[in-house]
Amino acid sequence: MTVTGQDTDGARVLQGLGDGSSSVRLRAALAVGTAPDPRYVETLIERCAIEPEFFVRDMLTWALTRHPVSMTLPALVGELRSERAQARSQALHSLSKIGDRQAWPAITRTLLSDPEDEVARSAWRAAVVLVSEGEEPALAVVLATQLGRGGRETQLSLSRAMVALGEVILPALHAATTTPGPQVHARARPQAHVHAHALATERLLRDPDAGFEFAIEEAKRVVALGGSGQEGR
Repeated sequence: MTVTGQDTDGARVLQGLGDGSSSVRLRAALAVGTAPDPRYVETLIERCAIEPEFFVRDMLTWALTRHPVSMTLPALVGELRSERAQARSQALHSLSKIGDRQAWPAITRTLLSDPEDEVARSAWRAAVVLVSEGEEPALAVVLATQLGRGGRETQLSLSRAMVALGEVILPALHAATTTPGPQVHARARPQAHVHAHALATERLLRDPDAGFEFAIEEAKRVVALGGSGQEGR
């Protein structure tokens, strides 16, 4: 069997993706994206699941976007069933960057309410990119079940995702400020937190320049005073 220069280069690149140096891995991912090759797809996805460095993961995702959707999409959708949280999160991130709406059916309610915050956040971002036309109101209802979840960073991610859907989120937000919502997350959330988050999200929709910290603190004051934020509407 004759070993060609191309085979040697490919082996070197694949070895580089697993190198102990993050700078070597970064260069290898860049090389894969610069010269896409179907042989690299499986390794790229496998590496996404375990790569510890953010910048390398981002380059791995970019490299995947350079390959045919017919190869990357089925493999990434398969990763959404992985037991490894990073595998699910990074696959969602890659699907959002590829942006092919064929992936929409794979963005399940289970992923949108994943107990791992990073997975759920990736699912929210992917969902608003991939949602099929006409499915936005239903998506808003599911996203609203996550209101009040987590810390500021997680809540801001959810608010940004909902705001990206536009005014179709208003009925779901209004319902969250007036009625107890379903607790689908493993950790129950105080209704006051849900109400405040809903009000802050609506404030960001109406005033995109408002900072989230200001919006959430203002919403907390409204809730503490017994208001729903609906007065005067």
